[in-house]
Amino acid sequence: MTVKTNDKAPEFRLRASNGEQVGLADFMGRKHIILYFYPKDMTPGCTTQACDFREFNQDFSDLDAIILGVSPDPLVKHEKFVDKYNLPFLLLIDENHKVAEKYGVWKLKTLFGKQYMGIERSTFIINKEGNIVKEWRKVRVKGHVKEALQFVKDELS
Repeated sequence: MTVKTNDKAPEFRLRASNGEQVGLADFMGRKHIILYFYPKDMTPGCTTQACDFREFNQDFSDLDAIILGVSPDPLVKHEKFVDKYNLPFLLLIDENHKVAEKYGVWKLKTLFGKQYMGIERSTFIINKEGNIVKEWRKVRVKGHVKEALQFVKDELS
């Protein structure tokens, strides 16, 4: 299953880096939810992406948007990642990759000739009605967060 722009965003409930259970419904009414899926805490690309979101977190917040990161990492890894890089947003634990599958980002990947299943770096912007208004798949980290922020700004103008 793959969701796309204009689809209703699939609901979920996951444990977050603060230890609480959270779902999309908890954030409905915000102008936008930035839901980004990333492969693994503490890796170079994922760290750069998380830090970019951290740097622009206030800009998103000023636009009544909230950032949620999702990966298969367990709580202890998320806690270390949040603490080490002072991340001001929640990271969600999708250890069984059920949410990643709902969004169509759990994919067959190849690294050094070996195939494995993992997260395809992707971002979804969800509006206050719960619809996906923008999606990026196979995200390249450099410049991505600025592009997402500009999209939210353009949506509101």
